[in-house]
Amino acid sequence: MSNDRAPTIADALAGFAAVLRPNDIPEAVRERARHLILDAVGIAHASTHYDFAHRSLSAAQELSGGGGTTPVIALAARLAPRDAMLMNGLLIHGLDYDDTHAAGVIHATASTFPCALGTAALAGADGEALLAAYVAGMEVGARLASVAKGGFHQVGFHPTGLVGAFACTLVAGRLLGLNAAQLASAQGIALSMGSGSLEFLQDGAWTKRMHPGWAAGAGLTAATMARHGFVGPKQAYEGRFGLFNSHLGPLARDGDLGLATAGLGAVWELAKVNVKPLPACHFTHACADAAAILRERHGLRPQQIRSVRALVPAEVVKTVCEPVATKKRPQNSYDAQFSIPYIVATALIRGRFGLAELDESALRDEATLALAAKVEYQVDPDSPFPKYYSGEVIVTLDDGRELRHREHVNRGGEERPITNAEVARKFDENMALVASPARAAQVRERVLAIGKGCAAAELQAGLAACG
Repeated sequence: MSNDRAPTIADALAGFAAVLRPNDIPEAVRERARHLILDAVGIAHASTHYDFAHRSLSAAQELSGGGGTTPVIALAARLAPRDAMLMNGLLIHGLDYDDTHAAGVIHATASTFPCALGTAALAGADGEALLAAYVAGMEVGARLASVAKGGFHQVGFHPTGLVGAFACTLVAGRLLGLNAAQLASAQGIALSMGSGSLEFLQDGAWTKRMHPGWAAGAGLTAATMARHGFVGPKQAYEGRFGLFNSHLGPLARDGDLGLATAGLGAVWELAKVNVKPLPACHFTHACADAAAILRERHGLRPQQIRSVRALVPAEVVKTVCEPVATKKRPQNSYDAQFSIPYIVATALIRGRFGLAELDESALRDEATLALAAKVEYQVDPDSPFPKYYSGEVIVTLDDGRELRHREHVNRGGEERPITNAEVARKFDENMALVASPARAAQVRERVLAIGKGCAAAELQAGLAACG
């Protein structure tokens, strides 16, 4: 770092990523990291049950020129390294069932783990180095996304892809042996690579699925360019056209740049990451649970219900409540996963919301769609967003009675965490879609042993399907 200028945010993050030692990470954080990875790997396997995974693989194989040697999670294919990262991120994020850092509103593992796994294998690193790089990326990604205070979503950017590129740059750079100055420059390079549009919300397009894998590949690209002396802008974050000014516009003034580096190495944001109990946008979970509770508590039947109101944070309306017509009658599973009306109606009728509720038969169920048409949204005046993703459901019956239930803290949130044992059960349920119990046990053992002697390349090969 030059002495003739003030240190930048990129300098601080580079310094953290360069010097973080595995022993600096508390054991509880390391163990939680393994379980977050376990959750991601289970979801990746479950994604192979669906058509989008195989269409995406066909494209990735073409991009790899029909060749490649890098294994892919849950599949027998071998791809070029960046294409494997793209596929791994796509599989982890493909069902929108992967973890979320609440304050940052970012799916950090979906980009960070594919980048760490792929780069560690390329570098010949061991599992200890992989785990430390993953933790470093999670800490950086969570903090950078938190700066915006939910603002990226308001202007149409998906922080998982946008911010994920910067976190992955530091993951890859650390594993490739970059020094602090190179890591700082690499973040400037990543400024031209981060991306991710929310336009998919208009019509249920598949593009959100590819954002984290693209971020992982961007991170490897930026780090490799920096290692060879390519120069990036110094003020990647706070500059006139840095990340926040260029992507938030007027909302940049509401952000807090101090959050980008606050508590680095002392406060572990990874421990605050939420594991999803439901395969839908995390913004919908509180309302889904509230609706299911009302159904069970009062024995509700759809023919009794005159109208439904769902109270949601103002910041999530554009994501899960609009456009209204599409949300009330989703055209595909991705539409449904981002639809308050559909999810609330489903929970009121079925008492649950799981992968089965995303099948084509469920999406076309006329009783569900008729009830979804009765669901309206209101802004929750008491929302604690983004600390928690609150939700309240108010049901008015034909006899005039009004029933309501509020979930102020969403299940899986910091104060209602999904335990490691519950993560393991979720993993088993997801693996059961495509794998035998014996194979699930084998994969679980490999993941939970990360950092305990196994080489990254061996782990990478062990997570792939045989064939």
